[in-house]
Amino acid sequence: MSTKVHVHLFYGADPRFYRPGDDIGCLYGYHHAQSDAFALTYSQDARESKPVRLLRRGLKAALGFDIIHTWRNRAEMLRSDVIWTHTEQEWLSAALMLLLSGRKAGADGSEPLLLAQSVWLLDKWPSYGILRSWLYRKLMTRADQLTTLASENAELCQRYFGRDAKALLYGLNTQDFPVTAPTDWQPHTPIRIAAIGNDRDRDWETLIKAFGNDARYTVKLATRRRIPASLRAPNVEIALFSGIKKQHELYDWADVIVVPLRPNTHASGITVMLEAAAVGKPMVVTDVGALQDYFPAGEAAYIPPFNPQALREAVDQLAASPADALRQAQAAAAGLLSRDLTTQNYAMQHVRITQEMLRVRAASRGRPAPARADTDVTTTPRAAAGAQGQRSSTRESHGGL
Repeated sequence: MSTKVHVHLFYGADPRFYRPGDDIGCLYGYHHAQSDAFALTYSQDARESKPVRLLRRGLKAALGFDIIHTWRNRAEMLRSDVIWTHTEQEWLSAALMLLLSGRKAGADGSEPLLLAQSVWLLDKWPSYGILRSWLYRKLMTRADQLTTLASENAELCQRYFGRDAKALLYGLNTQDFPVTAPTDWQPHTPIRIAAIGNDRDRDWETLIKAFGNDARYTVKLATRRRIPASLRAPNVEIALFSGIKKQHELYDWADVIVVPLRPNTHASGITVMLEAAAVGKPMVVTDVGALQDYFPAGEAAYIPPFNPQALREAVDQLAASPADALRQAQAAAAGLLSRDLTTQNYAMQHVRITQEMLRVRAASRGRPAPARADTDVTTTPRAAAGAQGQRSSTRESHGGL
């Protein structure tokens, strides 16, 4: 018997419709876990009228999660052995649905297990009021395993909730971004800087203070977020470079990729860092959010937050020493492969955690543990660079990283 896994994603990530025509599989790469031992299903987006859409979004804004979308998918979720979620917005609603359906944790040992992954929850937690904190704590009692994408977030789970959490490593879609170690690097004049991202913790103010109105730099800033008119500068182009082709064009144009960040604990910026490493561009990154879990010093130039001078000096140092910049970019590409920071490995981390959850439950019931899934699909670092079928986009969706 295969383990039935339901992957619950946000409305808009239905694999049937996401990036139509590209045949990319599931967003974030969960489809790589499919095997004889693991049978996956995915949340589906229902067609809805404008009034219903407004109601669903309004309730989501009030609760912090999309209970209507989850309730529509409850039948498949209740038939599953395990539910996987990508952010707290999905697991909070899944937990509520399970409780409302009478599926309490450990009720008879056959209830769906809930793998609850948090991204922004721990950063936001101190700002929540008494009612929201109470509700989320109550729903967390239905989460069987907490996971995060950064060690700092995992540590906060213990501090805030007294719960252990496993820190997973997010992965790159190497079909969209094949890993290519650079063989040469020379900056243009003026230096070309690209900055990309939609996450709430991008620090565009520090970026523009560092390089705006300075003819030595040309900046392209790709974001959906609004940039105040007071920060506009003639040498800073602000646009949305959407689609894989446009993203590659931006990376090809750039000399340096800058990831400016406000302090956070959820690895904001990791998607762009993975892509920059894959295309062989040196990076300057704010040292926050446990990003060194992924790329240690030597694979990126790290700077303190809110420091335009340090940011400018780091870029200048790369430009002044092309050989060092090239070595940094090569080290990042090699590190990506050696640590297997791919969507395929990201999915296999979920497989291993799920196997452990099932073994623990089986042991508690005095029954034999389920057979281990075939993990032969795990690639070596070399194979990961050219793995076929990794077609899920890691672009910063649903708020993004």
